[in-house]
Amino acid sequence: MKTQLEATQGVKRTWYVVDAEGKTLGRLATRIAGVLIGKHKPTYTPHADSGDFVVVVNAEKVHLTGKKWSDKEYIHHSQYPGGLRRRTAGQMRDRRPTRIVELAVRGMLPLNKLRARRMKRLRIFSGADHGLEAQKPQPLKGA
Repeated sequence: MKTQLEATQGVKRTWYVVDAEGKTLGRLATRIAGVLIGKHKPTYTPHADSGDFVVVVNAEKVHLTGKKWSDKEYIHHSQYPGGLRRRTAGQMRDRRPTRIVELAVRGMLPLNKLRARRMKRLRIFSGADHGLEAQKPQPLKGA
């Protein structure tokens, strides 16, 4: 019996919605990354992009354990001398709450040519409204 490899053109992509309120960031990010990759499907192929769309709502209410709101740092360098910028998770939540979830999911995806395409299928909203009702997103089980 031969294994069926699904081509990228024949993939049926479904939409899932995840409420991040009270969820731990790392556990949420791993579940979202698995759906973006397509590992939840029986037709998963590592080299093919067979993942689904994910809509995350209430990203500003995500949960971090311990003292990570004050101790966890996001570091960015502009490549100019003295261009190192550090922000704590609390400062990131105040400034751009969706960026915390975005960076966590991005870090969980494999470093290959498919990562940018998979990240385009992730939609993150800080509030409860997402405006994507026309796509009929289903709640994601286990997230």
